[in-house]
Amino acid sequence: MVDVVDPVTRSRMMSGIRSKNTRPEILIRKGLHARGFRFRLHDKRLPGKPDMVFPKYGAVIFIHGCFWHGHDCHLFKLPKTRRAFWHKKISRNQEKDAESYASLRKEGWYILTIWECALKGRTRRPLGEVLDLVADWLVYELRNRQISGIKRRNVQQK
Repeated sequence: MVDVVDPVTRSRMMSGIRSKNTRPEILIRKGLHARGFRFRLHDKRLPGKPDMVFPKYGAVIFIHGCFWHGHDCHLFKLPKTRRAFWHKKISRNQEKDAESYASLRKEGWYILTIWECALKGRTRRPLGEVLDLVADWLVYELRNRQISGIKRRNVQQK
């Protein structure tokens, strides 16, 4: 299928997608720093280059975009065009995540994954709640964990 925009526009659009210093990542970093936590960013020495590394706690945090990592939430929808390409790309991202997590666990790191839907969209949580969950996870060594958006039930009002 032909792209709906010209190559120059597509290139500009794709160059705006960042893997580092995303809005969700910056929100979490600022909030945790304000609470007194200190960390390293994108440590290339560790598998998967975690977004945040807390050596004092032996912990790492990944902040994943729901689309790019194929999260099962309302923010992920496989594109209708070039489905085979996108399926392969997202599947490979998930494989790399699993490989990185396994290597980090083997090295003794605790892993927290914060999904974009926890901070954006109709299932988002209040930022303070997410920061509380992260702080508790760091301080109380709650092992490996994920923070996603809130699962809401369809409630009919009478």
